[in-house]
Parts: sequence; structure tokens; C-alpha cells
Amino acid sequence: MQKGERNVQEKFENISGSPPSNAVTPPLTLVLIGNKKSIEIGSKNILLDHDQEIHEKEFSSRLYDLLGRQISVINLLGLPSIDTIPEIPEFPEDCIFILLVSNDQQENQYSSGLQWLEKTLGKDHSSYVMTVVTHDSEEICENELQKLKATSVFSEKRYHTCTRSMTDGNEIIALLEKIDDMVSENSRVTEGKQVSPEETLKTVEEMVTDEEFEDAPEYIKDDNCTHRQTEVSPEQCQPTDKGALNMDRNRLKALCNSSEKEGKVLQKERDELFKALDLQNKSKTKWTQKEFLQIRRPVKQTGISIKDLAEAFLQRLMMLDYRARYIPVQQESSDVNNSQAVPVSDSAVTGDDDLDALFTTNVDIDQSKENHVHPMDVQMAAFHCSDSFLQQKMITKLSQCQYALPLLVPDPLTSNIDCPLWTFRQLTKTWKISTTKENATTVTMKSMPIYKAQTPMVSFFRLGSMSLSKSQLMNALINDRHDTFFHRNCKGSTKSCHLMDGVAEIAWYCPAGKDNDFFTDCIAFCNLHGDSLPLIILIADNECSAVQMKPQKYKLGLKERSQTDVSEELKKIIKSLLSGPHTSFRLETMADVSGIKVDEDQKICQKGKSAAIKLVELVEGMDVAEIKDTFLPCQGQLWSNWCKINKELHHLKGDIEKEKGQKSHQLLKLRQKQCDASNRELMRLFTQSLQRLPPEEREYFLTWTQILIDALSTDYLSSILQKYDKTWSEVLVLKKKHDESDNLKDKQTELELLSKKLQSATFGLEHIFREMGQIYEAHQTLRKLSLSRQPDWTKYPELAADLMISGHPMELMDGDAGHVPLIWISSLLKEVIQKLGDQRVFVLSVLGVQSSGKSTMLNAMFGLQFAVSAGRCTKGAYMQLVKLSEEIKDNYKFDYILVVDTEGLRALELEGNATLHHDNELATFVVGLGNMTLINIFGENPADMQDVLQIVVQAFMRMKKVELSPSCVFVHQNVTDITAAEKNMDGKRRLQEKLDKMTQLAAKEEVCNVECFSDVIAFDVQKDVKYFAQLWEGSPPMAPPNPGYSESVQELKSIILSKAKESTGITLSHFSNKIQDLWNALMNEHFVFSFKNTQEIAVYRKLEVQYGNWTWALRSEMLNIENQLYLRIEKGQLDKVDKNDLIKEMSKTYEDVTKSMTAYFEDDKDKEMLVQWRGQFENKIKEFHEELVRGVKRKLDEVIQQNNARKMLDKKKTEFENYLLQKSKELAHQLKSIDDEEELKAQFSTIWSHRVKELTSDTKPIENINLEKDQIAVLQELGVEWRLIDESKRSKRYKSLSQHGNYFYYITTKKSTGDVWKMFKMTVFPHEVFPHEEQKQVKLLINEVEQECLSVIKSKPVATRGFTSTYLKELAQHIKLHIEKFESQRNYVFKKEFSVDLSLHVFDRAEGWILNSFKIYRQKNDVFTYLDTKKNEYYNIFRSFCKGSSSAVVFGEIMCEKLKVSAVEAVCNKTGVDIAGQMMCSFPAFNGNRLNLEKHVLASLAEKEDFNIFITYIQNPRAQVEAFIKEQVNEYMFMTQKVKAQDILKKNIEEISRVISQALFEATEKIKHIKGNIEMWVEEFSRKLKPKLILDTVSCQNFSDINNFDFLKEEIEKGLKRITTEMSKLPLEKVNDCRHKPDQILIDQLCNCCWETCPFCAAVCTNTLKDHRPEKHSVPFHRPNGVRSWHYRGTDDLVIDFCTTLVASDGNFHPNESDCLVPYKQYPTAGEPYASWSITADNSKLAFWKWFVCHSQKELEQYYNKKFQGHGEIPQDWKNFSKDDAIESLNEMCSL
Repeated sequence: MQKGERNVQEKFENISGSPPSNAVTPPLTLVLIGNKKSIEIGSKNILLDHDQEIHEKEFSSRLYDLLGRQISVINLLGLPSIDTIPEIPEFPEDCIFILLVSNDQQENQYSSGLQWLEKTLGKDHSSYVMTVVTHDSEEICENELQKLKATSVFSEKRYHTCTRSMTDGNEIIALLEKIDDMVSENSRVTEGKQVSPEETLKTVEEMVTDEEFEDAPEYIKDDNCTHRQTEVSPEQCQPTDKGALNMDRNRLKALCNSSEKEGKVLQKERDELFKALDLQNKSKTKWTQKEFLQIRRPVKQTGISIKDLAEAFLQRLMMLDYRARYIPVQQESSDVNNSQAVPVSDSAVTGDDDLDALFTTNVDIDQSKENHVHPMDVQMAAFHCSDSFLQQKMITKLSQCQYALPLLVPDPLTSNIDCPLWTFRQLTKTWKISTTKENATTVTMKSMPIYKAQTPMVSFFRLGSMSLSKSQLMNALINDRHDTFFHRNCKGSTKSCHLMDGVAEIAWYCPAGKDNDFFTDCIAFCNLHGDSLPLIILIADNECSAVQMKPQKYKLGLKERSQTDVSEELKKIIKSLLSGPHTSFRLETMADVSGIKVDEDQKICQKGKSAAIKLVELVEGMDVAEIKDTFLPCQGQLWSNWCKINKELHHLKGDIEKEKGQKSHQLLKLRQKQCDASNRELMRLFTQSLQRLPPEEREYFLTWTQILIDALSTDYLSSILQKYDKTWSEVLVLKKKHDESDNLKDKQTELELLSKKLQSATFGLEHIFREMGQIYEAHQTLRKLSLSRQPDWTKYPELAADLMISGHPMELMDGDAGHVPLIWISSLLKEVIQKLGDQRVFVLSVLGVQSSGKSTMLNAMFGLQFAVSAGRCTKGAYMQLVKLSEEIKDNYKFDYILVVDTEGLRALELEGNATLHHDNELATFVVGLGNMTLINIFGENPADMQDVLQIVVQAFMRMKKVELSPSCVFVHQNVTDITAAEKNMDGKRRLQEKLDKMTQLAAKEEVCNVECFSDVIAFDVQKDVKYFAQLWEGSPPMAPPNPGYSESVQELKSIILSKAKESTGITLSHFSNKIQDLWNALMNEHFVFSFKNTQEIAVYRKLEVQYGNWTWALRSEMLNIENQLYLRIEKGQLDKVDKNDLIKEMSKTYEDVTKSMTAYFEDDKDKEMLVQWRGQFENKIKEFHEELVRGVKRKLDEVIQQNNARKMLDKKKTEFENYLLQKSKELAHQLKSIDDEEELKAQFSTIWSHRVKELTSDTKPIENINLEKDQIAVLQELGVEWRLIDESKRSKRYKSLSQHGNYFYYITTKKSTGDVWKMFKMTVFPHEVFPHEEQKQVKLLINEVEQECLSVIKSKPVATRGFTSTYLKELAQHIKLHIEKFESQRNYVFKKEFSVDLSLHVFDRAEGWILNSFKIYRQKNDVFTYLDTKKNEYYNIFRSFCKGSSSAVVFGEIMCEKLKVSAVEAVCNKTGVDIAGQMMCSFPAFNGNRLNLEKHVLASLAEKEDFNIFITYIQNPRAQVEAFIKEQVNEYMFMTQKVKAQDILKKNIEEISRVISQALFEATEKIKHIKGNIEMWVEEFSRKLKPKLILDTVSCQNFSDINNFDFLKEEIEKGLKRITTEMSKLPLEKVNDCRHKPDQILIDQLCNCCWETCPFCAAVCTNTLKDHRPEKHSVPFHRPNGVRSWHYRGTDDLVIDFCTTLVASDGNFHPNESDCLVPYKQYPTAGEPYASWSITADNSKLAFWKWFVCHSQKELEQYYNKKFQGHGEIPQDWKNFSKDDAIESLNEMCSL
């Protein structure tokens, strides 16, 4: 071994802490003198670990551990005077004085120190002085050394530099080596052998010759942390064949641990650091990527404490703020007001001389430095406390910020050397290589994952100390404007750095293909050398220029050179070296280096990788462009064709239903093909892995899959992008020249082909997810279950939901097909709701030009994962959930922000291919989805801006027309000077003007009356426009992000969150419905007419149900009040009803209803949507209440009038009853002995006949009415011939007049010129004179006249005042006026037959009501009728008297009889209301809204399959609905729910019996107590019964002798038992005899709604409110128009098209049979009644009417005398529907 090698070996042995080679090395004493401030005394200081001034020799265990020598230390720091030293120690011969001086004061302190030594201890000791200059880690000592050299006594060989902390063992070892050399020199001088110091003191550099460079030790010194210096031999750090770093594990450990004890100290320091950063618990529970995907509090710009430093660093880093390294820390306990700018020394006060003051300063060390944490410590602490996915994201962001990345990282807990290769896996670098051949420059673009890139590596190291910063020098070679590597002069650097020990960093230089590139190819720069050849030596004290000593070996002097000069020289050398043969480095091969632990070796990572490799092995070796077609067939041409045909379904022409049937069949065939192709091995492996792997392994699997997939397509994509870029540039040049030749077309064609190639070659996880969606949609459409060998497609939505919840973006709109897979998205969101609940989300969507930085902005703002590279631009639309963190969740009314990122508007790939339509479609879709839309404008090109603004404004205008109101913020990116306020104001003004101009243009297209943008949407140009600086601070690819961009992102985020605070967002279910609604509407040409807000409809339907509940609560209470008051009036106990009394009676119920209504509008989860209807429904409830009060008052007033009219009769009744009682009593006394019942009856009949004759001597009986006679008389009086009346009566055609299908028989043309021709047309072409539309109008006339006449007759007081034929005459006049008015608007008139039939029809419909009302009148007003009803009652009283019963017994019988009558009436009335209430609550047809009722009516029609009933429903829907209600009530009461109805009756009987018993007891007790008489008892008893029961007036005139009320009570109780028993046997039919029949109650409740019919198909509006303006009429149950006899003009072909299909077609119609043609798509423009209807396209999905047309085809054809033929031929697929399908389709329609 040569001398140099031996010395090096010894030095390495000393560094490692092994025993010294010389075992008998003599002991040594070190005396520390100089300024106290020149050293930082502390526990880690190797020379002096305490600050006690002992002035005595003290053995140093630290130095012994480090060097294996006995060394003692004497502390004389501070240069104390001789007086203050208690005892001057005797210094041995081996005593060495170490003069410590500060770097910035070294010249003065050096002189002062020597003077003190000579003055205090004598000059003999000066030859044993070693001067140690101490400095901070960032400081350079070179300049001060030159000043010391000027001192005559200074010897450079007895000079050493060291950090103030003296914690670096290598520095202390070097110091002791110099001390040993000094001692040796002094010994030789003593022995008389004088040798020059230049020959004896040799440094390491001087001991190694040029020939030994290859074996020389290399001192690796990190400028960030200068307390660490290590040496690594070239043998231990050689490149392998693969270009990786081959390092000895033990040697690398020595980088961190010089000794076991020092390692413990370092660990303690690290622990303190983690504690200060509040990360002590993060070593186990690491930060996850999910935590930083949450919306957190805004990042503080100032006032950040140390404990928040790491988190703030990560947050800023995620927002691409490279200043994250330089976050200022708020100093603790700092008092700004009392602090001094410069500390004052105590000497300034004591008056010491200047020299003493210089060395006795005792100002405290600045504590702010103590509290500061080294920026790289913060970075590495955050790195160590993050899980592998967050580390990966962190490294990706550091790379984007153009920072060096940790390549080798010692584990702070185990000291193992880790290579975080995983964190580099998602890094992609792009660069351009410029080559020149034959004076032509070719630029080639390369883009690849950096772990695969083979690049030269330039490693930096140094020998010994240098004044030049190595990291600064490296930065100058990479980017001279940015600190890629942190160095000592960077902001925030401190003397101590705890976590960078042993950390090796790497960075890449990527050329831009420009002349000013530093290098022509990508180069890796590393601060740990990996190749000792070639070698460049920088010599500090040499002035020589770059000199090549040998091949690939250079030396360069640094003396008198600036850093710029050095860096330029180095660039030339590196370029020269790289132009020749050189070794390449590939990051991926680090996994093969022994002794290094690679993070990817974790078991969990390897499991994910293994699963991904299995997957990718299937496609390896294949042409990238063929992978998707082979393994993902469902999303290729099959899906594209499906989308094309599906869009055609919304633009049908010709025979619409036939064409629709054909296309629907084609769609099913395509779905079948997708199913057949769906079981590919790749998808099977992928979905199995998703199902099988636990969440964390699944994340590794997905990431590995994307990494490996990207690796497959990197080269191919780069090649295509290169060609695309070149061709695009050529096209732009040709366009600028206005070249219209074939050359331009050829280039555009070439560009289109390249675009398709790019599309087919782009392959990622999103395509696999898309395939999952298509497999699911195909199987779901065909309802096919998977076979065992096929993937379980039913689980796909759940798998995707898990991924979406964990933060993966999911494709919302397929960018390749331009279509939204509605089935897949709906199921996916349904699963998300299943897992998270129906959370509220704030939807934030983004629009902008392609490549304008939308995705980059979102990724920086929220830490998202949207694709941003040129080859992976966003296509279509993606959605990603971002959770609100717990710390801010309470400040918002939603739980997540759902971000929707979109492809760029005016995307070049789509140019010339319906670009504008696509952009409008996309803009409308995402604007409609978003609660807020960010409109991203890039650059300041007015043309680009105008195009985007026009699309955006039109989208917002459409939202206004469909009553959606999102907000917007304009983001103006890449603005040159965002700080100029004046320029910004001018820019905002110009933007406002452009928006207003675009609004006016869009208003014309959308037919909307607006003038400015703020009329369309709430917009404030001052607040809703945000200017962004350009993204890069310089030119890519080496430019870091602009800090101003990050600030803009943070400000925009604050604006978004501030606006979001005011929003409640929408539920996920609402979002899902919104997607369906918007896309379905966009499928049609006219969005506004086609849009259907499903969520709003669902909320409105729920509100209708609640409205029904509220109105029923009011109606049922009012019915009870009416019943009670009616009985009181009937009994003569009430002769006036005041409106205010009714309101007071209803007040509690009304108050409860209003409270319930308020609670519903304020507390329901859809309250934000409900608010639009709140005022309307509150008014409706108020009006309903007032109408109930008015209606009941009117009814009761009629009853009072009726009572008043028969007061004379009532008086006679009372007299008659008293007379009968008196005569019965007298006669009974005489006939007590008669036991024969027949004789008693004879005697009673005699008295009865005599008295009745007396009573009715002046009264005539009320005769029955003869309606038929009156009807004929009225018509004849109006001039109608008897023949016409008789003919109609005999044929009975008038009875079905409203159901006729053809009224042609009833009309004739008006007489005028051309009568002959008209008559001819009437005969030959009747359909031209009397077309289908007129048939419909006649039917409407009939129904209208019928309803109005019934309302008129029902307003007549027939029940109270009787009937008169005048009422019929009034109806006839009413009919005549209607007919005349109708005829005046037509070119034809009705024959007399029509007038007769219509009159008789109306009379017939009114007859039942008139007869029933007259019956009531007669019963209550005819004395003969009344007396007949009383005869049996009084015979029983008479018989009781005859049998000797007492007055109490007889009176008890009378009371029981009256109680029975009243109780039965009360029970029946109450039961009627209760049964109606029970059915309202529980009967399916009645417990919903109007739509629900309609569904059950239609289902009932289908079950019966009775064509006549169907026709009744079609022609007169209200009549059929009423019939349905009556039928259902009848079935409920007497069949299906008879037991339940009887239970209600029984309950009411028991309740009445209880009321009577209670009243009987209380009245008796009270009268006994007050000793009252029988009249008082009756009065009290009647009062106690109210309001449940109202007794008829009881006369006590003949019972004044009753005084035993207990006996009376007992008698009544006996009778009550009998009454209860009899009532318990009451049949349910009795309930239908009460005043309020259950069916009529329900008809009044359920039919008080809208009955308008569709102008096309006559389907009835299903709105529950009668007057529901401003909401338009709507119904989901539209029909083929032929069902109501619509036919094609000029033919007998019935129309089979649904209006819901027609409004999406390209067809036209003639409104109201006019000659005007209106496109179906614009049907509202036809005026009324079309404009008041909302008919949205549904592709006529409803099977019900298709089944009906097929089932009743013959009957319909016969009824309308037309055929389903020609254009109206019934499609074959309609005939496949069964009755069950028809009924099921009703349920599906109602659930929409």
C-alpha cells in the first residue's frame, strides 16, 4: 500500500470511530481561549459541552469516544484577567492553546487573543497556539483568511476553520491532525532539525498526486448542512453496468453515524425537531393523501407558528407555490414595541476600555435564530410523516416547482438508507433535443416517465473546505434563476440541519430545443457522485483556467474567479464530456443496488404491483393503437354507433314510431354485441383485483396499473405528438397565408388522422373505467345476469363508487363519443349515496378553451388528479368529490364540493366536426350542473375570448329560461400584468361590454328579452372576475411555477368558498337527476322546450301530497263543525251562523296546518327548491280555508232559511205532540184494564186520525214533481218541435252525447255564396269541412255546457224551497247561448237535433240531483209525511201509559227514542268522514297527489279491459274519475276492507254511547244537587251532549211530576243499552244515507284539481292545484294522438305518434286546424292552448297506451270510423306488450 493510500485509510478509520493505529499516543491538554461568542456551547459540542468557567483541566469523554485518545480541556474563554483566575494552572509540555475567534471579527480577535496570552501567561506559549476561526454554516472564511495573512505573526499552517457548534466530528478530527503536525514541528525545532512548514504540513490534496486521482478520497459536503462532512472512496461508489449507484451499506451508514453515542444525540435532536413541528405522533399515523384532498382552512400567509409549519409547507406545495420552503415563522413572545434594533453590551455602561469591551461582550444570543427551523428540515419532516401516496404527490409537486428531489434518504428511526423510488413513478419529464445536420436544425421531442429515462449523470463532490457553494454552482448549471438545490445563502437557512444528513438529492436539466439551452440533452444532476470518470477538480487556491490533464480529467482554478465564470467553464467541460462516450444513469435501476432499501419493496406495494403486472402482461408487445379495440371492445365502435343512433332517436322524421322502433331495435342489437364482447380477460382481472384487494393495496394496484400502462404508450405518444405539433404549425402558417390550395386541405386531413391516432393510442385507467360502465349499461339494458365465467357486472357501480369516494375522478361524459352514459352514472351515484348517504354537494364546474390551464388550476386549488399533460388533456367531463374538513364543515351547508372538469371548448380534435354544436352542448351541460361555473379565459386574444363568451352566455341564458340559476366567476389566465389596477379596470370594462354584446346576440337566438349579462345571471364584474398571472416563471420546461399564480389560486379558492357559503348546494340524488334532465334535454334540438327538471318535479309532487294532507285536515274538521251546527239548526237551537264564528271554530286546526306548512317549507331537505312555491301554496291554503268557511256558511244559511220557512209547521208539530201526549195520558188512564193490543191500536188510531184532520184541515200535501213533463214543456216553449223531442227520447242518443266519436251528423254549413260547393264538400269531403280538431271542440263544448249547467242547478235551493220548472228553463236558455256563441266562431252551424240532444243530455245529468234534493225538501216540509213518521212513536208512548207506566218511564222512552235518532245520525255522519279520512291516509289511490290518482284510474281501466269505460275516460275524464272513486269506496266499505269499515262504525257507536252515559250521569248529579225540575234536567242533559250529539226539542209540559231523577236515569240507561245494541247492528249501507257520504267527500277532496287537457292527445293535466299558475300544465301519461281520433290530414289514417315523441321530431302541425305550420319542437310558439303546456320528450316510453291501441284497435277504428294504416300503422313491437307491462309502465312513469 502506498503512503497516500495508507494515510487515507487511517483517516477513514478515525472517522468511523475505530481505535487509533498508534496505541501509545501521548495524552493531550487543550486550553480554550478567545471570545465566548465564537463558540456555541451545548450538549452536542464536542470540545466544550457546558458553559461553566472551571479554569481546571477536565477529561473529555467525547474526544476519547471520537479519537480514542486521552484529551483534557481547560476553559479560559472570555480572556479573563489574571486577578479573576483563582489559581493559574501549570500547563504541561503537551498543552495546546486553541484561540477561538469569530469569522466576522477574526483579525481583531486574533491580535487581542495573542496579546492577552503573552500578557497573562508569557510569550513561551505562543508557539503552541492553534487559531480556530468559527463560522455559521452559510459563511465563507476565504476573505478573512486573506486579511490574517497580512499579519506578520500569522501562520496559515496553524489555522483551522470550524462551525460554531463544533458538532461535526470530521472537523474536530482535522483540527487534531493539524495540532499533531504542529506538535511534531515544535519537537523538530527543539531538536535543532528545522524543517519548513510547507514540507511538513501536507493536506490531503497535496498528498495525492495526479496519478492517484482515481483512488483519492472524495469529501462530500452538503452546503445545506455544513456541520456534516464525510469521505467516500471511489471503490465504494462506482457505477454498475446499468448506471446505478453501487454503494457499500456500512459506508453509507457512516454518513449519518460517526459513533453510537453521537447517533443517540442526533436522534434526540431529531425528536426535538419533530416535537417542535408538532409531528411527534406522525411517525405511526402518517398523513395521507386523502387528508390533503379535503377542503381545509385557507393557507395563512403570515403568523404561522412552528408547529403548523410542516402542514403549511405541504398545503402551499400542493398549490404549486415554490415559496413553501421559505415560510416565515411567527416568533413566540416577541414584543415589538419594547425590542431594540441592536442589542447593547454591558460594557457600554461600565466604561471598560475598547479592547476589554471587545472580548467581554455578553449580549444574549438572538433567540429568534434558536427558534427557526431549517427549511430542508421542514421538507424532510413532512416527507417522513407522509404515507407513500402523499410522498409521491409531494415529490411530483416538488418536481413541478423545479426543486431537487431526495434520491437517498436515511430513515430517522433506523438509519437505513432508503431510496424512495415509488415517489418518482408518476414523474414525467418532457424535453426537446436539437440536432443540426447540414445546416438544418431538427428538434425532437421526448416525453417519458423519468424513472425510465436513460440520462447522463453529473455528480458533485469536493475535497476539503471551499468558499464557493457547491449547491449554488449546481443551480447555475441547471437554472441560474432558480434555486433548484437549497444552499447556505438561501432565505431561511440556519446553522443546524438535522434531517439532511446522508440525504442525496437529484434534479434533471431538460432542454427546450432552443439556442440558449445550457445543454442539448436531458442530464441528471446529483449531489452524490455515481461515476468517478470523467473527473473535474476545482482547486480553491489556483487561478488556472480549465485544463484537461488526461482524457476525461480536468482541473479548474477558483481563485479570483466569480461563480458565473466558473459555471460557464463547467458547462463547456460538461458539454465536451457528454459529446463523447459516457455512461447513462437510469433511476429505475436503483432497485437493484445492494445495501439500499427501496420503498417499493414493501409487501403491500408489491402485491399491488403483482396484480398490475398480470394485467399489463396481457397487452405487452401489442400495437398500442390496437389495445383498446382488442381488450376494451364495448367502448369503441359499438358504443360510438350506439351514441349516434341514440341521438338520431331525438331527430326522427317520416314514420316516427316505425323509425323509432327500428332504431330501438338497433340499439338493443348493439347492446347485445357489447354483452357478447364483454368477458375479456383484462377486464376480468381488473375487476377481480378491485373486488379482492383491500383499500390500500387497491390504491397501489391502480397506481401501478396506470404507471405500467403509461410506460407502454410513452414512445408512441411522443412520436404522434411530435408529428401533430409539426403538422399543426404548418396548418397555421398556411392559414395565415390564406392558402386555399389542396396543400392546406391535405395538411388538415393529415391533422385529423393524427388526432384519431392520438385518440386510439391514449390508454389509461379512465378507459378501463369506461369499459366497466359500458359492460354494466349493456347488461342492465338487456337485464342479463352474468355467467360464472363473466365478470359480475352488477358490482361495477359499487366498485366505482368506492373509488370515487376515495378521491378518484370519474368520467361523467365520454370525451371520445361525446355522450353521457346515463344508466352507468345513475347507478354509480346511487351507490355513492348508499355508502355516504344523500349528502349535499356544491357543484363547481369549469369551462374554457382547450389547454387554457383548467385542470392545472383545479389540481393546484384542490390537490386533484385531473390529467394535465399535452398527451392526456381532459376529454369530455370528469367529476371528483372533495370533502370539507371537519374544521370548516360547520361553516357550510353542504358536505362536499363536487368538481366537474371538462375538455376545452373549440378543441382542435373536433374542428370541422360540428365543433360549435359540441361546445354549446358541453357548455349547457356543465353550466346546468354547476352551482357555480368557472369560466376560464386564456390570454388576451379578443377573437378567442369572443368565441368562448358567446357559448357561455348562451348556456347561461338557457339556464335562465329553464329557471336554473347558477353563479359564475370569470378567470382570466396568462395576463401579462395583473398588478396594474388601471389595466384591470379597463379589462373588466371591456369584458362587461363583450358579455353584454354576446347577451344581445344570444337573446335573439334563444328568443329571450334581455339586454345585458346581469339580466341573465347575478353578476358583478368587480367581484366576479379574477386575473391570473401566467403559470410559469420563465420558459418551460425548466421554469418553476409563478408564485403569483399560486397566490391567484388561493384567492380564487377563497372567492369560491365565500360564495359557496351562501349556497346549500344540492343533494347527490338531485345531482344525479340533474344529469339525466340536462342530457335528455340536450339530446333534443331545442333545449329550453325539452328540459324537464326531474328533481323539481319530484319535490313538487311531494308538496302536492302534503297539500292534500293539509287540505284534508281543514276539510275533515270543517265537516265535523258543519255536522254539529247543522244538527243544532235542525233542532231549532240555532237561527244564525256568523262567518267569524266558523273561523273561530276552525282556528286551532288552521293554526296547526299553517304551523305544519311552515315547518315543511323550512325544515324539509329540499327547502331551497320548495321556497319558489311557498307563497303560492300558502295563498292556496288560505283561499281553501276561506272557501270552506264560505261554502259551509252558505249551506247552513240555506238550512236556516229552510227552518224559518217551516216555523209554522214546527209550531204545529209541537202543539200536536203536546196534544197527543195529553190525550194519550188521559185515555190511558181510562183504558188501563184493556190488555188487547188490537183494541189499543184502534183507540189510538181514532185519536190520531181526529187530531191529524184538525191539524191539516187548511194544509195541502206537497205533490211529486214530473221532470219529463217539465222538460218537454220547457223545450216546446223555446220553439222545439215535439217530433224532435220524441225522436231523441225514444232513441236515447242524448244519453251518450258526450261520448260520441263523430258529430258530423249534427252540423250543416252556413248559408252564403258557394252553398252548393259547400254542400258538395260536406258530402264528399266531410273531413275538410268538419276536421278532427272541430270534433274535439264540439266535445269540449258539450262537457263545458254540462259542467256549467250542473253548477247552476246545484246552486238552486231545491232542498229548502222546492222545485220549479223555471230552473229547467234557465238551463235551456244557458245551453242556447253557448251554442250560439260557438256557432258565431265557425263556418258551420248545428242542426236543431243537436240543441235538443244537448238539452236533454244536461237535463238527464241533472235529474238525479233534483229528485234527491226534492225528496229532502218534501220530507222536511210536508206535514203529512212528517206525521206518518211519528205515528208509531206516539203509539208506543200511548201503550206505555195504558200499561200503567209512570211519567218517568214514559219520558225515558221518549228521550231514548230521540237519543236513538240523533245518535244514529251522528254516528253515520262521523263514520262517513272517518272512512273517507281512513282511505285518504291508507288507500293507495287516494293517499298521494293527483298524478297518483290518475295512475290508479288508468290501471283500473286496464284491469277491466272495457272499451266503453276507456272511451268515457278519454271523452270525459272527470266523470270517469268520479265513477272510479265511488267504485273504490264501495269496494272498500263492502268488500276489501269491510271489517275495517265496521270497526270504524263500532268505534263511533261506542264513543257516542260513552258521551251519552257521561252526560246522563253529570246532568242527573247536578240537578239532584240543585234540586231542579225536569225542564232543568233536560236543558242540562242537552248541554252536556253537545257538540257530539244534538237532541231534538223535548216538551216537558206533561211530565212536570217527575222528581226522581235517579229512577229516570236508570230508565234511560236501560233504553241506552237497547239503543247501543241496535246501533251495533247498523249496516254499513246506513252510512251512505248520511248527509256526507264517503264517496262524495273524497270526490270533493280529490277532484278539486286541474282538468285541462293536452291540446294534442287530450291527456289530463295532473297538477293537484286547480289554478296552478305560473306552473304550466303537464302530465306524464301522454297518448298516441289517434286515441282521441287525430288523423293525418286528407286521410283516414289515425295518428299513432305520441306528442312526447313528436315534440322531439322534425315534424310540423297545424294549430287549431289552421293553415299555419308550426314545428313540433317549437310547439309553444303556436300560442294557446299549446303555450300553457309543458310537454317534454320521453321517446314515448309509456307502454300503457301502446298496449291499449293494440288491444282495442278494432273498437277504436269502428268508433272513429278510421284506420290504423299507412303512416298510422301500428309498429310490430307494440304488439309485444302485455297488460302487466302496461300497468308496470305506469309505475315507472310515476317514479320519474
